[in-house]
Amino acid sequence: MSSTRPYSPGDRGREADGASGASEGGAVVPSDSSAGRQVRRLSFDGASGVVPLARDFARQALYAWGWLPAATADQRAAAEDVLLVVSELVTNACLHAEGPDELWIACDNKVIRVEVSDRGTGQPAPRTPHRAGRPGGHGMFIVQRLCLDWGVIRNPGVTGKTVWAELGAPA
Repeated sequence: MSSTRPYSPGDRGREADGASGASEGGAVVPSDSSAGRQVRRLSFDGASGVVPLARDFARQALYAWGWLPAATADQRAAAEDVLLVVSELVTNACLHAEGPDELWIACDNKVIRVEVSDRGTGQPAPRTPHRAGRPGGHGMFIVQRLCLDWGVIRNPGVTGKTVWAELGAPA
């Protein structure tokens, strides 16, 4: 399922500024844990090797939130899906949008939400028709298949966008 609404049904989106869980310099701390929601943010300002950096950051969050180490095959698959979606969204920002600005990841008991902000003007979409045997062009198809929902947030008067995706928590 793909979507252009800014948030999935029932979601209020991001916390107000100051509740992102990040402090100066991209350091990461959990936030909003009293409400069962944990948030981490990574700024890519001046970073190189952003795809492996993003995967490592997401992996560390999954360990901190108890998704890893996985006790069952389903839990392991759910964590691997999150890492793949992070990789695909950051890679798309690198290939089509001058690189990512920020990765934002939040988790509650039911859903994990991944957001990647960039300065690009393009509109991500799964390539149709999908041709599994051809190289390239599979990123958003993968995101669409793995996620409960995904979409794009655009802020009027601001260059760029935020691509978000939500995955279900493991059982």
